[in-house]
Amino acid sequence: MKTALFGKWSSEEVQIQDISLVKYINFEDKIIPHTFGKNTRKRLSKGTLNIVERLINKVMRSGQGKRKLSGKYIRGRKSCGKKLHAMKIVEDAFFIIENETKQNPLQVLVKALENSAPREDITRIKKGGIAYTISVDLAPLKRIDEALKNIALSAFASSFNKKVKASQTLAKELILASKNDSNSFSVKRKNEVERIAVSSR
Repeated sequence: MKTALFGKWSSEEVQIQDISLVKYINFEDKIIPHTFGKNTRKRLSKGTLNIVERLINKVMRSGQGKRKLSGKYIRGRKSCGKKLHAMKIVEDAFFIIENETKQNPLQVLVKALENSAPREDITRIKKGGIAYTISVDLAPLKRIDEALKNIALSAFASSFNKKVKASQTLAKELILASKNDSNSFSVKRKNEVERIAVSSR
């Protein structure tokens, strides 16, 4: 029997429909999803990291970075570098998901990742002094990275300078993305990226 995440949610019955992502959506047997960065120096080690810990790590980041999101710089939710605070945000979000959907939040997370992971992107190529973009297929690990980043960014943007808690906005984004709802920020970003990639073929 698998160890329940946070002592509450088991990943035993979680199903992954997208076979290309099966290898990289990992549910390591841990009550507390925290590895203390022991695999950070190993190549491609994040592919073996618990998917919930990877979401927590994305919640710890300081927003979009150099680029603006919705016309402003988003600087996280006071959880930048604070693993325990980010973990609490994700755990509270899972409680909200369970109460609203009556489903295992781990299954909702997997569905959200499948629906918000882009399959194509563009890259810039320079040939003979002329720069242009071409469409490229994304590796499964990169697809999950993009999906997790956009899910975390949605939680930042929706709770930035507002009275809404980050856990509530994260839960809402995961629920919308799991339903492939067009109101989901991460699903919108995926569709936008794929549309641009199609035009660059």
